[in-house]
Amino acid sequence: MAELYLIRHGKTYGNTLGRYIGTTDEDLCSEGREALLGLKGQEDYRSLKPEKVYVSPLKRCLQTAEILFPGVPAESVPELRECDFGEFENQNYKELSGNPSYQAWVDSGGTLPFPGGESREGFQSRCVEGFLRVLDDIRTRGIERAALAVHGGTIMSILSAFAFPKEEFYHWQVKNGEGFRALLDETDKGGIRLYEISHIGPDPGVSA
Repeated sequence: MAELYLIRHGKTYGNTLGRYIGTTDEDLCSEGREALLGLKGQEDYRSLKPEKVYVSPLKRCLQTAEILFPGVPAESVPELRECDFGEFENQNYKELSGNPSYQAWVDSGGTLPFPGGESREGFQSRCVEGFLRVLDDIRTRGIERAALAVHGGTIMSILSAFAFPKEEFYHWQVKNGEGFRALLDETDKGGIRLYEISHIGPDPGVSA
């Protein structure tokens, strides 16, 4: 049994504008860096003691891992990168207002594929593949506590696939810098379950 921490990266400039930031490789903005440094000193975060961090290869996740877990070995896992939002990339809902493809996507409840990008099914399948790679490494190395510094969509994909009790995709949304702590259980038949899931977040009154 291992303990896992799934943390969403800190804020980027695009995040502050409510834009769809998927393949765009933004740095953390100054606000995002400051918020992470503030969170790092709180008990909820001080209690996180990973032996290794698995990260999306995008800069915002690498930088988040460096701030929250300095000195902890980190490994980039390409499959854990954020969804490709296609035509919606680097735009927000106001900028997309009047776009018929965007309205169709909204009306579908977010189930339609992103025009020129990924489908939710394809994205979730990719994230699960990356998570299974992480689990293989955890087993091989005998790691008891590991962190994933990744994207909101990646966290939602992993937990909607493996959380117990099961919840739908959007149930697992978190703000920048926040995430979940979970215990990993694997059966002899290859089943995977994440359970006793608790929220990792700032103290009341502290913005992430």
